[in-house]
Amino acid sequence: MLRFTSKKALARSVGIITPKGPVRSFGSTGFVASSKNSAAYIAERDPFTVTTYSRPNIVFEKGKECYLWDIEGNRYIDFSAGIAVTALGHSHPGVAKILCDQSQTLVHSSNLFHNLYTGELSKNLVEATKESGAMHNAARVFLANSGTEANEAALKFARKHGTQISADKIEFITFEKAFHGRSMGALSVTPNPKYQGPFSPLVPGVKVAKPDDIKSVEALISDKTCGVILEPIQGEGGVRPMDKDFLLKVRELCTKHKALLIYDEIQCGLGRTGSLWAHGKLPKEAHPDILTMAKALGNGYPIAATMITEDVEAALQVGDHGTTYGGNPLGARVGAYVLEQVKQKDFLEKVEQKSELFKVKLNELREKFPENIKEVRGEGLLLGLEFTSDPTKITELARDKGLIVITAGGNVIRFVPALNIADDVIIEGLKVLEEAIEEAFK
Repeated sequence: MLRFTSKKALARSVGIITPKGPVRSFGSTGFVASSKNSAAYIAERDPFTVTTYSRPNIVFEKGKECYLWDIEGNRYIDFSAGIAVTALGHSHPGVAKILCDQSQTLVHSSNLFHNLYTGELSKNLVEATKESGAMHNAARVFLANSGTEANEAALKFARKHGTQISADKIEFITFEKAFHGRSMGALSVTPNPKYQGPFSPLVPGVKVAKPDDIKSVEALISDKTCGVILEPIQGEGGVRPMDKDFLLKVRELCTKHKALLIYDEIQCGLGRTGSLWAHGKLPKEAHPDILTMAKALGNGYPIAATMITEDVEAALQVGDHGTTYGGNPLGARVGAYVLEQVKQKDFLEKVEQKSELFKVKLNELREKFPENIKEVRGEGLLLGLEFTSDPTKITELARDKGLIVITAGGNVIRFVPALNIADDVIIEGLKVLEEAIEEAFK
Protein backbone atom coordinates (compact mmCIF):
# COMPACT_ATOMS: atom_id res chain seq x y z
CA MET A 1 0.00 0.00 0.00
CA LEU A 2 1.33 3.47 -0.85
CA ARG A 3 2.61 5.59 2.00
CA PHE A 4 3.18 9.34 1.86
CA THR A 5 5.67 10.80 4.31
CA SER A 6 5.11 14.43 3.42
CA LYS A 7 2.55 16.75 1.89
CA LYS A 8 5.01 17.54 -0.89
CA ALA A 9 5.37 13.86 -1.72
CA LEU A 10 1.61 13.55 -1.97
CA ALA A 11 1.32 16.65 -4.11
CA ARG A 12 4.01 15.39 -6.48
CA SER A 13 2.32 11.99 -6.70
CA VAL A 14 -1.25 13.04 -7.38
CA GLY A 15 -0.89 16.60 -8.60
CA ILE A 16 -2.69 18.46 -5.82
CA ILE A 17 -1.89 21.14 -3.30
CA THR A 18 -3.09 20.24 0.16
CA PRO A 19 -3.76 22.40 3.23
CA LYS A 20 -0.94 23.08 5.63
CA GLY A 21 -0.77 20.87 8.69
CA PRO A 22 0.36 17.49 9.98
CA VAL A 23 0.19 14.43 7.77
CA ARG A 24 -1.31 11.19 8.97
CA SER A 25 0.63 8.14 7.86
CA PHE A 26 0.10 4.41 7.76
CA GLY A 27 1.49 2.51 10.70
CA SER A 28 1.35 -1.07 11.89
CA THR A 29 -2.14 -0.45 13.24
CA GLY A 30 -3.39 1.78 10.42
CA PHE A 31 -3.90 5.54 10.34
CA VAL A 32 -3.31 7.68 13.38
CA ALA A 33 -6.28 9.52 14.85
CA SER A 34 -7.90 12.29 12.82
CA SER A 35 -5.65 15.32 12.70
CA LYS A 36 -6.66 18.86 13.55
CA ASN A 37 -7.02 19.69 9.83
CA SER A 38 -10.11 17.56 9.25
CA ALA A 39 -11.56 18.13 12.70
CA ALA A 40 -11.23 21.90 12.37
CA TYR A 41 -12.61 21.95 8.85
CA ILE A 42 -15.65 19.90 9.84
CA ALA A 43 -16.26 21.74 13.12
CA GLU A 44 -16.34 25.07 11.32
CA ARG A 45 -18.80 23.99 8.61
CA ASP A 46 -20.92 21.15 9.96
CA PRO A 47 -23.18 23.47 12.00
CA PHE A 48 -24.44 24.88 8.68
CA THR A 49 -25.34 21.47 7.25
CA VAL A 50 -28.83 20.00 7.57
CA THR A 51 -28.88 16.91 9.78
CA THR A 52 -29.27 14.07 7.30
CA TYR A 53 -26.01 12.12 7.42
CA SER A 54 -23.68 10.70 10.04
CA ARG A 55 -20.15 10.98 8.71
CA PRO A 56 -16.69 10.06 10.02
CA ASN A 57 -14.11 12.81 10.47
CA ILE A 58 -12.64 12.47 6.99
CA VAL A 59 -12.57 15.17 4.32
CA PHE A 60 -11.83 13.79 0.87
CA GLU A 61 -9.94 16.08 -1.46
CA LYS A 62 -9.00 14.04 -4.51
CA GLY A 63 -9.89 10.81 -6.26
CA LYS A 64 -8.14 8.92 -9.04
CA GLU A 65 -9.30 5.60 -10.46
CA CYS A 66 -10.09 3.43 -7.41
CA TYR A 67 -8.33 5.61 -4.85
CA LEU A 68 -9.34 8.54 -2.66
CA TRP A 69 -7.12 10.96 -0.74
CA ASP A 70 -8.10 12.98 2.31
CA ILE A 71 -6.75 16.41 3.24
CA GLU A 72 -4.11 14.84 5.48
CA GLY A 73 -2.69 12.98 2.51
CA ASN A 74 -3.93 9.49 3.41
CA ARG A 75 -4.75 7.25 0.50
CA TYR A 76 -7.76 4.92 0.57
CA ILE A 77 -8.76 2.06 -1.68
CA ASP A 78 -12.38 2.71 -2.65
CA PHE A 79 -14.65 -0.32 -2.88
CA SER A 80 -17.77 1.88 -2.79
CA ALA A 81 -17.39 4.04 -5.93
CA GLY A 82 -19.57 6.71 -4.34
CA ILE A 83 -22.29 4.06 -3.79
CA ALA A 84 -22.00 2.42 -7.23
CA VAL A 85 -21.70 5.74 -9.05
CA THR A 86 -18.15 6.17 -10.39
CA ALA A 87 -18.29 3.07 -12.57
CA LEU A 88 -15.30 4.22 -14.63
CA GLY A 89 -13.34 5.33 -11.57
CA HIS A 90 -12.68 8.72 -10.03
CA SER A 91 -11.49 11.58 -12.25
CA HIS A 92 -11.84 9.52 -15.42
CA PRO A 93 -9.96 11.42 -18.17
CA GLY A 94 -12.65 10.88 -20.81
CA VAL A 95 -15.38 12.22 -18.53
CA ALA A 96 -13.15 15.09 -17.38
CA LYS A 97 -12.47 16.12 -20.99
CA ILE A 98 -16.19 16.20 -21.79
CA LEU A 99 -16.99 18.19 -18.63
CA CYS A 100 -14.33 20.74 -19.53
CA ASP A 101 -15.25 21.03 -23.20
CA GLN A 102 -19.02 21.08 -22.83
CA SER A 103 -18.93 23.50 -19.88
CA GLN A 104 -17.28 25.97 -22.24
CA THR A 105 -19.81 25.26 -24.99
CA LEU A 106 -23.32 24.85 -23.54
CA VAL A 107 -24.28 23.59 -20.09
CA HIS A 108 -28.00 24.32 -20.06
CA SER A 109 -30.65 25.57 -22.46
CA SER A 110 -33.86 24.19 -20.86
CA ASN A 111 -36.23 21.54 -22.18
CA LEU A 112 -38.22 24.20 -23.99
CA PHE A 113 -35.73 23.66 -26.83
CA HIS A 114 -33.78 20.80 -28.39
CA ASN A 115 -30.02 20.42 -27.91
CA LEU A 116 -27.42 18.14 -29.45
CA TYR A 117 -27.21 15.56 -26.69
CA THR A 118 -30.56 14.93 -24.95
CA GLY A 119 -32.09 13.17 -27.93
CA GLU A 120 -28.78 11.51 -28.77
CA LEU A 121 -28.45 9.92 -25.32
CA SER A 122 -32.09 8.81 -25.40
CA LYS A 123 -31.61 7.19 -28.81
CA ASN A 124 -28.37 5.50 -27.72
CA LEU A 125 -29.94 4.12 -24.54
CA VAL A 126 -32.86 2.56 -26.41
CA GLU A 127 -30.67 1.06 -29.12
CA ALA A 128 -27.99 -0.23 -26.73
CA THR A 129 -30.64 -1.78 -24.48
CA LYS A 130 -32.23 -3.70 -27.33
CA GLU A 131 -28.85 -4.77 -28.71
CA SER A 132 -27.88 -6.10 -25.29
CA GLY A 133 -30.89 -8.42 -25.16
CA ALA A 134 -32.70 -6.44 -22.47
CA MET A 135 -36.10 -4.68 -22.57
CA HIS A 136 -36.95 -5.81 -26.09
CA ASN A 137 -39.70 -3.20 -26.55
CA ALA A 138 -37.83 -0.19 -25.16
CA ALA A 139 -38.91 2.88 -27.08
CA ARG A 140 -38.47 6.24 -25.33
CA VAL A 141 -36.51 7.89 -22.54
CA PHE A 142 -37.18 10.65 -20.02
CA LEU A 143 -33.99 12.20 -18.64
CA ALA A 144 -33.81 13.48 -15.06
CA ASN A 145 -31.16 14.17 -12.42
CA SER A 146 -31.28 11.39 -9.81
CA GLY A 147 -32.49 7.87 -9.19
CA THR A 148 -35.30 9.14 -7.00
CA GLU A 149 -36.49 11.39 -9.83
CA ALA A 150 -36.32 8.50 -12.29
CA ASN A 151 -38.52 6.42 -10.00
CA GLU A 152 -40.93 9.30 -9.41
CA ALA A 153 -41.37 9.53 -13.16
CA ALA A 154 -41.92 5.77 -13.37
CA LEU A 155 -44.62 5.88 -10.69
CA LYS A 156 -46.37 8.81 -12.36
CA PHE A 157 -46.26 7.13 -15.75
CA ALA A 158 -47.69 3.92 -14.30
CA ARG A 159 -50.46 5.80 -12.49
CA LYS A 160 -51.37 7.72 -15.66
CA HIS A 161 -51.35 4.53 -17.72
CA GLY A 162 -53.55 2.83 -15.14
CA THR A 163 -56.15 5.56 -14.92
CA GLN A 164 -56.47 5.54 -18.70
CA ILE A 165 -57.76 1.98 -18.29
CA SER A 166 -59.89 2.55 -15.19
CA ALA A 167 -60.28 5.42 -12.75
CA ASP A 168 -59.59 3.15 -9.76
CA LYS A 169 -56.50 1.51 -11.27
CA ILE A 170 -54.09 3.37 -8.99
CA GLU A 171 -52.46 0.81 -6.68
CA PHE A 172 -48.78 -0.19 -6.53
CA ILE A 173 -47.01 -3.30 -5.31
CA THR A 174 -43.51 -3.06 -3.89
CA PHE A 175 -41.37 -5.53 -1.94
CA GLU A 176 -39.92 -5.97 1.50
CA LYS A 177 -36.36 -4.61 1.86
CA ALA A 178 -36.79 -2.49 -1.28
CA PHE A 179 -35.21 0.93 -1.64
CA HIS A 180 -36.43 3.29 -4.35
CA GLY A 181 -35.65 6.74 -2.97
CA ARG A 182 -36.62 9.30 -0.34
CA SER A 183 -39.03 11.72 -2.04
CA MET A 184 -42.67 11.18 -1.13
CA GLY A 185 -43.59 8.91 -4.04
CA ALA A 186 -40.36 6.89 -4.07
CA LEU A 187 -40.45 6.70 -0.27
CA SER A 188 -43.99 5.32 -0.42
CA VAL A 189 -42.67 2.23 -2.24
CA THR A 190 -39.66 1.92 0.11
CA PRO A 191 -41.22 -0.09 2.96
CA ASN A 192 -38.72 0.65 5.71
CA PRO A 193 -40.38 1.96 8.90
CA LYS A 194 -37.23 3.91 9.78
CA TYR A 195 -37.46 5.87 6.54
CA GLN A 196 -41.25 6.08 6.22
CA GLY A 197 -42.37 6.62 9.81
CA PRO A 198 -41.54 10.30 10.30
CA PHE A 199 -43.18 11.29 7.01
CA SER A 200 -46.51 9.47 7.05
CA PRO A 201 -49.08 9.60 5.66
CA LEU A 202 -47.49 8.75 2.34
CA VAL A 203 -48.93 8.09 -1.12
CA PRO A 204 -51.90 5.72 -0.61
CA GLY A 205 -52.55 2.49 -2.43
CA VAL A 206 -49.15 0.82 -1.90
CA LYS A 207 -49.04 -2.87 -0.97
CA VAL A 208 -45.94 -4.80 0.11
CA ALA A 209 -45.12 -8.29 -1.17
CA LYS A 210 -42.29 -10.67 -0.28
CA PRO A 211 -39.34 -11.13 -2.68
CA ASP A 212 -39.29 -14.54 -4.39
CA ASP A 213 -42.72 -15.37 -2.96
CA ILE A 214 -45.11 -15.39 -5.90
CA LYS A 215 -48.07 -16.29 -3.68
CA SER A 216 -47.62 -13.03 -1.79
CA VAL A 217 -47.83 -11.16 -5.10
CA GLU A 218 -50.87 -13.14 -6.21
CA ALA A 219 -52.60 -12.22 -2.95
CA LEU A 220 -52.08 -8.49 -3.55
CA ILE A 221 -52.32 -7.89 -7.28
CA SER A 222 -55.69 -7.07 -8.84
CA ASP A 223 -57.23 -5.09 -11.65
CA LYS A 224 -56.71 -2.03 -9.44
CA THR A 225 -52.93 -2.45 -9.62
CA CYS A 226 -51.32 0.03 -11.98
CA GLY A 227 -47.69 -0.90 -11.32
CA VAL A 228 -45.33 -3.38 -9.68
CA ILE A 229 -41.89 -1.96 -8.87
CA LEU A 230 -38.86 -4.05 -7.95
CA GLU A 231 -35.08 -4.24 -8.05
CA PRO A 232 -33.85 -7.35 -9.92
CA ILE A 233 -31.05 -7.27 -7.34
CA GLN A 234 -31.89 -5.42 -4.15
CA GLY A 235 -28.91 -3.27 -3.25
CA GLU A 236 -29.63 -1.30 -0.10
CA GLY A 237 -31.75 -4.19 1.16
CA GLY A 238 -28.73 -6.49 1.45
CA VAL A 239 -27.56 -7.41 -2.08
CA ARG A 240 -30.35 -9.88 -2.74
CA PRO A 241 -30.85 -11.12 -6.33
CA MET A 242 -34.42 -12.04 -7.19
CA ASP A 243 -35.07 -15.49 -8.61
CA LYS A 244 -35.44 -15.57 -12.39
CA ASP A 245 -38.51 -17.82 -12.31
CA PHE A 246 -40.08 -15.45 -9.81
CA LEU A 247 -39.53 -12.50 -12.16
CA LEU A 248 -41.10 -14.44 -15.01
CA LYS A 249 -44.20 -15.13 -12.93
CA VAL A 250 -44.44 -11.51 -11.77
CA ARG A 251 -44.36 -10.48 -15.42
CA GLU A 252 -47.19 -12.91 -16.17
CA LEU A 253 -49.30 -11.48 -13.36
CA CYS A 254 -48.67 -7.92 -14.53
CA THR A 255 -49.71 -8.79 -18.06
CA LYS A 256 -52.82 -10.56 -16.80
CA HIS A 257 -53.93 -7.57 -14.75
CA LYS A 258 -52.72 -4.90 -17.21
CA ALA A 259 -50.30 -3.53 -14.63
CA LEU A 260 -46.94 -2.10 -15.63
CA LEU A 261 -43.80 -3.87 -14.48
CA ILE A 262 -41.11 -1.42 -13.34
CA TYR A 263 -37.49 -2.52 -12.93
CA ASP A 264 -35.40 -0.23 -10.78
CA GLU A 265 -31.84 -0.83 -12.03
CA ILE A 266 -30.43 2.35 -10.55
CA GLN A 267 -27.80 0.39 -8.61
CA CYS A 268 -27.66 -2.94 -10.44
CA GLY A 269 -27.76 -1.64 -14.03
CA LEU A 270 -25.30 -0.18 -16.55
CA GLY A 271 -22.76 -2.99 -16.52
CA ARG A 272 -22.74 -3.58 -12.77
CA THR A 273 -23.73 -7.27 -13.12
CA GLY A 274 -21.52 -8.04 -16.12
CA SER A 275 -24.30 -7.36 -18.59
CA LEU A 276 -25.64 -3.95 -19.59
CA TRP A 277 -28.79 -4.54 -17.51
CA ALA A 278 -29.34 -6.98 -14.67
CA HIS A 279 -32.43 -8.38 -16.41
CA GLY A 280 -30.60 -8.72 -19.71
CA LYS A 281 -30.08 -12.45 -19.33
CA LEU A 282 -33.79 -13.05 -18.79
CA PRO A 283 -36.12 -14.06 -21.67
CA LYS A 284 -38.22 -11.25 -23.09
CA GLU A 285 -41.23 -12.70 -21.27
CA ALA A 286 -39.70 -11.26 -18.07
CA HIS A 287 -38.80 -7.83 -19.43
CA PRO A 288 -40.24 -4.65 -17.88
CA ASP A 289 -42.50 -1.94 -19.23
CA ILE A 290 -40.45 0.74 -17.47
CA LEU A 291 -36.74 0.71 -16.61
CA THR A 292 -35.09 3.28 -14.32
CA MET A 293 -31.40 4.12 -14.15
CA ALA A 294 -29.06 6.71 -12.61
CA LYS A 295 -25.85 6.37 -10.51
CA ALA A 296 -23.29 5.06 -13.04
CA LEU A 297 -24.84 6.93 -15.98
CA GLY A 298 -22.99 10.16 -15.17
CA ASN A 299 -19.93 8.67 -13.40
CA GLY A 300 -20.52 11.26 -10.69
CA TYR A 301 -22.31 13.94 -12.71
CA PRO A 302 -26.02 13.96 -11.73
CA ILE A 303 -28.13 12.36 -14.44
CA ALA A 304 -30.86 9.70 -14.50
CA ALA A 305 -33.30 8.19 -16.95
CA THR A 306 -36.65 6.46 -17.17
CA MET A 307 -37.08 4.20 -20.19
CA ILE A 308 -40.56 3.21 -21.36
CA THR A 309 -42.38 1.27 -24.08
CA GLU A 310 -44.63 2.77 -26.74
CA ASP A 311 -47.62 1.43 -24.80
CA VAL A 312 -46.67 3.61 -21.84
CA GLU A 313 -45.90 6.54 -24.13
CA ALA A 314 -49.43 6.33 -25.56
CA ALA A 315 -50.87 7.25 -22.15
CA LEU A 316 -48.78 10.43 -21.78
CA GLN A 317 -49.41 13.96 -22.97
CA VAL A 318 -47.41 17.15 -23.08
CA GLY A 319 -47.28 18.58 -19.56
CA ASP A 320 -47.74 15.29 -17.70
CA HIS A 321 -44.19 15.49 -16.37
CA GLY A 322 -41.14 17.69 -16.63
CA THR A 323 -37.77 18.76 -15.28
CA THR A 324 -35.69 21.91 -15.39
CA TYR A 325 -32.21 20.40 -15.38
CA GLY A 326 -32.88 16.88 -16.64
CA GLY A 327 -31.23 16.08 -19.96
CA ASN A 328 -29.08 19.19 -20.00
CA PRO A 329 -26.36 19.09 -22.69
CA LEU A 330 -23.53 18.57 -20.21
CA GLY A 331 -25.11 15.64 -18.36
CA ALA A 332 -26.47 14.02 -21.52
CA ARG A 333 -23.10 14.18 -23.24
CA VAL A 334 -21.39 12.59 -20.23
CA GLY A 335 -24.10 9.91 -20.12
CA ALA A 336 -23.59 9.09 -23.79
CA TYR A 337 -19.87 8.66 -23.18
CA VAL A 338 -20.32 6.41 -20.13
CA LEU A 339 -22.87 4.27 -21.96
CA GLU A 340 -20.49 3.82 -24.88
CA GLN A 341 -17.80 2.52 -22.53
CA VAL A 342 -19.83 0.13 -20.39
CA LYS A 343 -21.82 -1.45 -23.22
CA GLN A 344 -18.71 -2.89 -24.87
CA LYS A 345 -18.50 -6.69 -24.84
CA ASP A 346 -14.89 -6.82 -23.65
CA PHE A 347 -15.62 -4.32 -20.87
CA LEU A 348 -18.51 -6.44 -19.58
CA GLU A 349 -16.46 -9.63 -19.83
CA LYS A 350 -13.80 -8.05 -17.63
CA VAL A 351 -16.47 -7.14 -15.07
CA GLU A 352 -17.39 -10.84 -14.92
CA GLN A 353 -13.73 -11.80 -14.50
CA LYS A 354 -13.23 -9.31 -11.69
CA SER A 355 -16.41 -10.58 -10.08
CA GLU A 356 -15.00 -14.11 -10.02
CA LEU A 357 -11.81 -12.85 -8.38
CA PHE A 358 -13.87 -11.10 -5.71
CA LYS A 359 -16.02 -14.18 -5.14
CA VAL A 360 -13.02 -16.50 -4.77
CA LYS A 361 -11.37 -14.21 -2.23
CA LEU A 362 -14.59 -13.49 -0.34
CA ASN A 363 -15.36 -17.18 -0.08
CA GLU A 364 -11.86 -17.71 1.30
CA LEU A 365 -12.77 -15.20 4.00
CA ARG A 366 -16.02 -17.06 4.66
CA GLU A 367 -14.08 -20.31 5.10
CA LYS A 368 -11.56 -18.60 7.39
CA PHE A 369 -14.28 -17.04 9.57
CA PRO A 370 -17.11 -19.60 9.41
CA GLU A 371 -18.63 -18.49 12.71
CA ASN A 372 -18.78 -14.86 11.64
CA ILE A 373 -19.55 -14.91 7.91
CA LYS A 374 -22.74 -16.53 6.61
CA GLU A 375 -22.82 -16.00 2.86
CA VAL A 376 -21.30 -14.43 -0.24
CA ARG A 377 -23.92 -13.35 -2.78
CA GLY A 378 -24.59 -11.04 -5.69
CA GLU A 379 -23.67 -10.73 -9.35
CA GLY A 380 -20.91 -8.97 -11.20
CA LEU A 381 -19.49 -6.18 -9.08
CA LEU A 382 -22.57 -5.86 -6.91
CA LEU A 383 -21.58 -8.28 -4.17
CA GLY A 384 -22.47 -8.76 -0.53
CA LEU A 385 -20.72 -10.45 2.38
CA GLU A 386 -23.28 -11.31 5.05
CA PHE A 387 -22.09 -11.51 8.65
CA THR A 388 -23.76 -13.06 11.68
CA SER A 389 -23.73 -9.67 13.42
CA ASP A 390 -23.55 -5.98 12.58
CA PRO A 391 -20.34 -5.43 10.53
CA THR A 392 -20.14 -1.67 11.15
CA LYS A 393 -17.06 -2.12 13.36
CA ILE A 394 -15.33 -3.94 10.52
CA THR A 395 -16.01 -1.11 8.08
CA GLU A 396 -14.61 1.37 10.60
CA LEU A 397 -11.45 -0.67 11.16
CA ALA A 398 -11.05 -1.11 7.41
CA ARG A 399 -11.38 2.63 6.91
CA ASP A 400 -8.67 3.25 9.52
CA LYS A 401 -6.45 0.90 7.55
CA GLY A 402 -7.13 2.60 4.21
CA LEU A 403 -10.13 0.79 2.71
CA ILE A 404 -13.58 2.26 2.03
CA VAL A 405 -16.38 -0.30 2.21
CA ILE A 406 -20.05 0.31 2.96
CA THR A 407 -22.83 -1.72 4.51
CA ALA A 408 -26.27 -2.78 3.30
CA GLY A 409 -29.32 -4.18 5.07
CA GLY A 410 -29.12 -7.45 6.97
CA ASN A 411 -25.55 -7.35 8.39
CA VAL A 412 -24.02 -7.10 4.92
CA ILE A 413 -20.85 -5.42 3.70
CA ARG A 414 -21.47 -4.34 0.13
CA PHE A 415 -18.84 -4.26 -2.63
CA VAL A 416 -19.61 -1.90 -5.52
CA PRO A 417 -16.20 -0.70 -6.79
CA ALA A 418 -15.48 0.90 -10.13
CA LEU A 419 -16.20 -1.58 -12.90
CA ASN A 420 -12.67 -1.17 -14.27
CA ILE A 421 -10.91 -1.74 -10.95
CA ALA A 422 -7.52 -3.42 -11.35
CA ASP A 423 -7.08 -6.98 -10.10
CA ASP A 424 -4.15 -6.07 -7.88
CA VAL A 425 -6.25 -3.37 -6.20
CA ILE A 426 -8.98 -5.94 -5.50
CA ILE A 427 -6.44 -8.24 -3.86
CA GLU A 428 -4.83 -5.40 -1.91
CA GLY A 429 -8.17 -4.13 -0.65
CA LEU A 430 -9.38 -7.57 0.41
CA LYS A 431 -6.17 -8.11 2.38
CA VAL A 432 -6.99 -4.94 4.30
CA LEU A 433 -10.53 -6.22 4.86
CA GLU A 434 -9.16 -9.50 6.19
CA GLU A 435 -6.99 -7.61 8.68
CA ALA A 436 -10.02 -5.64 9.80
CA ILE A 437 -12.10 -8.79 10.27
CA GLU A 438 -9.33 -10.45 12.24
CA GLU A 439 -9.03 -7.44 14.52
CA ALA A 440 -12.81 -7.16 14.97
CA PHE A 441 -13.18 -10.80 16.01
CA LYS A 442 -10.10 -11.17 18.21
